[in-house]
Amino acid sequence: MKKMKPSGVEWIGDIPQEWDVVKLKYATDFKQIKYSEQYGELDYIGLEEVNISDNLLRHIGLENIISWNGMYMETSSHYDREQSLICEENDILFGKLRPYLAKVYLNTKRQCCSSEFCVIKILENHTKYFWYQLISHGFIFMVDRSTYGTKMPRANSDFIRSLYVNIPPLPEQQRIAEFLDRKCAEIDSIIAKTKATIEQYKALKQSVITQAVTKGIRPDRPMKDSGVEWIGEIPQEWKLGKIKYGVTKVGSGKTPSGGAESYATEGILFLRSQNVYDTGIVLDSPTYITPEIDEEMKNTRVQPNDVLLNITGGSIGRCCVFPEHLVRANVNQHVSIIRVIASVFLPEYIHYYWLSYLGKMSITLLQTGGNREGMSAEAIKNSLIPMIPIDEQAEIISYLDRKCAEIDRLIAAKEQLLTELESYKKSVIYEYVTGKKEV
Repeated sequence: MKKMKPSGVEWIGDIPQEWDVVKLKYATDFKQIKYSEQYGELDYIGLEEVNISDNLLRHIGLENIISWNGMYMETSSHYDREQSLICEENDILFGKLRPYLAKVYLNTKRQCCSSEFCVIKILENHTKYFWYQLISHGFIFMVDRSTYGTKMPRANSDFIRSLYVNIPPLPEQQRIAEFLDRKCAEIDSIIAKTKATIEQYKALKQSVITQAVTKGIRPDRPMKDSGVEWIGEIPQEWKLGKIKYGVTKVGSGKTPSGGAESYATEGILFLRSQNVYDTGIVLDSPTYITPEIDEEMKNTRVQPNDVLLNITGGSIGRCCVFPEHLVRANVNQHVSIIRVIASVFLPEYIHYYWLSYLGKMSITLLQTGGNREGMSAEAIKNSLIPMIPIDEQAEIISYLDRKCAEIDRLIAAKEQLLTELESYKKSVIYEYVTGKKEV
């Protein structure tokens, strides 16, 4: 192991004796070349197109590529072309907005990019080594803690330029970069396989739920054609109906007058789509309204055993049963309350229905809203569902509770492995770019 010395820099710690530290601005050129017509047709890179810490651009379709047609730029990405910057091959793009996301891209050709990036050219050093330094968790931590603004935390370019970085001998920079390329590729391969396994488990879970909801769990029973292609056969004694035949209420809430400014630090729990998950209510950052506002919104109060369904946006279809221990709550317009008739439906059966392929198909076929996905109360009421005896619903629920718990444990174990792998990758990068470990 090489002899170490204090670097005098908080995020770096001790470094090998022959290494130097300098401010980033002395090893780089922060470029500010604005786009103009003279550059012609160029691809565009926005923050949303850079994957976190893996130097990959998302494949988001040609509609998000900017091209110059002689008069104006065409794109569905939101940007001001007068403010976009030119970036060349081997420039490093460092995202200033929400820097904790570590959106740091090593550019591969002449393009233009969002002005939310710092465009950094590395001078007289190994560019890929510097890229690894700039995505290391120590450097990202230092940038992130400097941000200003609460809703859109952003780092200042001058602050980033003033941060210290390591300067090993150039041959060692190359060896470290090549080693990290190999090591990170190995870790990324395991991460990709782990993510694929998680998706397979999720698909298995939906398949198990769909099988139970459409075929039941009793063996060797006569079946009949449901008359609906995407449902297929159902047990002979079952019937297909609509949710409206077994509910007393389907409706969503609203946002109180004054919006977020009307929220309270205590009072009546106010549920939004980010609180509703397939596994239950999540209250990491609960929101409340006053009893007076709750009284004004009394028609959208939630009762124990109500089924809550997200009906708009990216979380559309997430669903859970409101538990008895929470006692009382209200909801906003993005969450629908489905209150069942106890003699027709068990709430847990409705929950599993929405998690099944049937529920997902209903959302796909009946949603409205153009660019924003949405599910109306009428669409929910008219969704097709197997109408089966309460005792058999209870059997299906008990079976699915057990099977889904088994699959959820497998998913949780893989997600824990994913967390550990991502943490390990960060640790490996940090240890080698700061010389704690030697190639």
